[in-house]
Amino acid sequence: MPTGLVHDPVFQRHATGPNHPERIERLQAIDTMLRETGLIEQLVTIPHKAVNDDWLECIHDKNYLHRIHAACSFGVPYVDVPDSRVCRASELVAKHAVGGCLQAARMVMTGELGNAFCTVRPPGHHAERDRSLGFCLYNNVAITAEYLIREFGLSRVAIMDFDVHHGNGTQHIFEDRSDVLFVSTHEDPNRQFPGTGFSDEVGCGDGQGYTLNIPMSVGSDDAAFERVFNRQVLPRIREFKPEFLLLSAGFDAAVNDLLGHLCVSTEGFAWISRQLLDLADEVCDGRVVSILEGGYELRSLKDAVQVHIEALLHASSRKPVSVPQR
Repeated sequence: MPTGLVHDPVFQRHATGPNHPERIERLQAIDTMLRETGLIEQLVTIPHKAVNDDWLECIHDKNYLHRIHAACSFGVPYVDVPDSRVCRASELVAKHAVGGCLQAARMVMTGELGNAFCTVRPPGHHAERDRSLGFCLYNNVAITAEYLIREFGLSRVAIMDFDVHHGNGTQHIFEDRSDVLFVSTHEDPNRQFPGTGFSDEVGCGDGQGYTLNIPMSVGSDDAAFERVFNRQVLPRIREFKPEFLLLSAGFDAAVNDLLGHLCVSTEGFAWISRQLLDLADEVCDGRVVSILEGGYELRSLKDAVQVHIEALLHASSRKPVSVPQR
């Protein structure tokens, strides 16, 4: 079965200004890699459109959505915090990001695709229900999880976040629910933005035990990630038995990425990708949508995304072609 790709020039219209880490050049570097390696020819481009507000309102507060609209309409340079830079096109671009993720999830669920990768921006996992943080406007992965639950009736969706920064928004949105398992590896929150994601944050109410945070010490390398994946990440996801696996795929744990202090190599990202995809084959018929989050050193980003997509392609090729179900 094919691997899908959300890939569109519209995402380069989100202009964040000079010297901002979350910049247009990130996707330009990925685009160059896709062409130079020939991977673009092996992927199915996913057609999509901007999401409507109904799906945004499933996760985000209406007043927050109005603030984004007002900031972009009137040329305000950021939403809520200076890091969350916007331009007049940012609201539309962010709606396309969500729309692409939802279409990817739909096509995987209906059997048109084996899995998919969404090269979207702005990223999403720091976006709270009612505020922007850390470059993020809409929480792409959280809205996608909610879409799978409401549109397809799923009762167990797992989100694995391996960005160097903790996905505070995703955690807080689902922390009182048992139908979404949130697992995150990230740099020690005592040392890294946003200062959340300690190991004792395990969810609350009905969601107690459905959040697993694994802070990583400064300098953690491939071997350290292999240990925590084998001992904690993979067993917990396997125990949960998700019907769909969503990845918040941040590549800023790379050894050369200056926004973090971890030391994952390109091969380390390949190993992480293979382990998660093998597990998805085991527990949810390989249903995976991976959504780009961080990754700010361009060469490291290109290399990590390349091996991640190659792993997706290999996993998808193992799945028999099926008749789409609608």
